[in-house]
Amino acid sequence: MRQQTGIVCLIVADIQTPYLSRLLENLSRSLQEAGKVVMVLNAGRTSGNVEGALRQTLNYRADATVVLSGTPYRSIAQSCLDSGQRLVLLNRNDHLPGTVNLAVDNARAARTAATLFLRAGYKRLALVTSGIGTPSLLARRECFIAVAMEAGADVTVWEGGATAYESGLQGGTALFSSDEPPDAVFAVTDLLACGVMDAVRHRFRRRVPDEVGVIGFDDIEQAGWASYDLTTFAQPVVDITDWTVRIVAGRLVEEPADRVFEAPLVWRSSVARAV
Repeated sequence: MRQQTGIVCLIVADIQTPYLSRLLENLSRSLQEAGKVVMVLNAGRTSGNVEGALRQTLNYRADATVVLSGTPYRSIAQSCLDSGQRLVLLNRNDHLPGTVNLAVDNARAARTAATLFLRAGYKRLALVTSGIGTPSLLARRECFIAVAMEAGADVTVWEGGATAYESGLQGGTALFSSDEPPDAVFAVTDLLACGVMDAVRHRFRRRVPDEVGVIGFDDIEQAGWASYDLTTFAQPVVDITDWTVRIVAGRLVEEPADRVFEAPLVWRSSVARAV
């Protein structure tokens, strides 16, 4: 029987982003309240960096590891499982045998975003995303485009840069510099959406939502600021945290299984109401 150390490792990249920093804060606090020793390992988005971080967890003899960013190689994941670790993956596409995957229903949220635009009478849709092809961002992109195309609407896609405000500003500027600019933009994160809104309003003097509708994703603090008042989808941080702690702390009666959490719509004023 493997001796428990009480150590739980959290592997994360882009700690500075509002959503991940909030999730990390909630997870670390709740795990500590559950009597666990939390170690945060800062990794890049490549599998190699995540693999290196996971190897460190073996050295620390961690009881469990939660991977918030990146996808580990199967070989190192199996080594962790063989050592007796519990391995929890957040929002990953590939299911590794023996791990638990907790995900957000990005597809449903993206479909809702497209439907809101179409019902409100917007005609020329656009999507702004970063060059970071995480499973979550790809799901939002693919499902938004699919719903729009089913309704006979074209979608202009701008992709580039980091998942950051500056990329949204750049994307918004590029979209609205075209001969046929969009009248609705789904930005796959709130940071991108804030950049898009500032480009729309300050560089092109368009009114939101009368002339341009904007929807984001994450419900970060800035989304609720009066200067943005952004319609978005809230990350279920509390639900993910609670379920992760239950898995890691062994509070589940049944064997832990994959779960998908809804990202509820947060309606604000950046989209016109359907007539």
